[in-house]
Amino acid sequence: MPRITLSVIKADVGSFVGHSCVHPELLDTAKEYLADKGKGRLIDYLVTHVGDDMELIMTHGRGTDNEEIHGLAWNAFMQATYAARKLKLYGAGQDLLADSFSGNIKGMGPGVAEMEFEERPAEPVVVFMADKTDPGAWNLPLYKIFADPFNTAGLIIDPKMHQGFDFEVHDLIDHKKIVFHCPEELYDMLVFIGATGRYCIKSVYSRTLKEIAATSSTQRLNLMAGRYVGKDDPVCIVRCQSGMPAVGEVLEPFTRPHLVAGWMRGSHYGPLMPCSVNHSTPTRFDGPPRVVALGFQLCQGKLIGPQDFFADQAYDRARQQANKIADYMRSLGPFEPHRLGLDELEYTTMPQVMDKLSGRFEPVE
Repeated sequence: MPRITLSVIKADVGSFVGHSCVHPELLDTAKEYLADKGKGRLIDYLVTHVGDDMELIMTHGRGTDNEEIHGLAWNAFMQATYAARKLKLYGAGQDLLADSFSGNIKGMGPGVAEMEFEERPAEPVVVFMADKTDPGAWNLPLYKIFADPFNTAGLIIDPKMHQGFDFEVHDLIDHKKIVFHCPEELYDMLVFIGATGRYCIKSVYSRTLKEIAATSSTQRLNLMAGRYVGKDDPVCIVRCQSGMPAVGEVLEPFTRPHLVAGWMRGSHYGPLMPCSVNHSTPTRFDGPPRVVALGFQLCQGKLIGPQDFFADQAYDRARQQANKIADYMRSLGPFEPHRLGLDELEYTTMPQVMDKLSGRFEPVE
């Protein structure tokens, strides 16, 4: 069977209103562009959003990092940016850090998660999309999905999962990577992935099936741009069933909202709230951070779906808990641990304030 590539590429190309949503005209513009220019290139596609981020979910047979597919996505975002400028939307094209496409969309602003594999007889996948947070938001869920038997029963009872998974972890500061073999190197890995601002899980591989199981976007906008241009709002793809975690195991970590970096001006910690696409409109202090989970069955590359998983009332309590956590974190105002640490604020006004006051700091006797 031919191998299928699933590409999820996102960008903030203009927000409606403020930082809360994507205007329908932008979504329609991108859909029309992919419908026209994607002929002969894409097998299938879906244009959707989480908060103010546009998501292009595409299937094709051209492999990862394909210049033609990345160029198609870039141009779709550019067309949507033109529409955003006509509507005078806030932050039009803010994730597009260049004026023209240069062969690969990575490093140009948009977030990218891609995987290539041979379709199984049944190929369920979950696409996670987050707003108002950074790539480190996936570390805890991916750890629980693929390494925590209290979350994923298959690690104990499924012979195809019992051997564990390999985790590819990226150092986003020094641009290095390392692969941890779990469960035997689990404690070593936790030393790193607990530092979510620097070390992020890029991909996960089944040790039994010798196949990719999950992958995420690890682009850091501020590091690429050298200034604050918004949070990264990452995406993640997870394959399910038949030697991979069950769909319910993949969704389970999001029943207990964990704290992630982002929220207002990308400078605060807040709870990651699971929600439907229709409710992914972060408004309170431009938040709290949101995560959407869309489920698909792949059939010869066709996207059968989506199923909007977090629309389920089973996540009502998680949303209530997220709101309670948000109440507490907001009560701290500009104090840590609500506000990020100083090392995370280097692209805000902090350097300017330090420069202004540098001459007033005196040695302590």
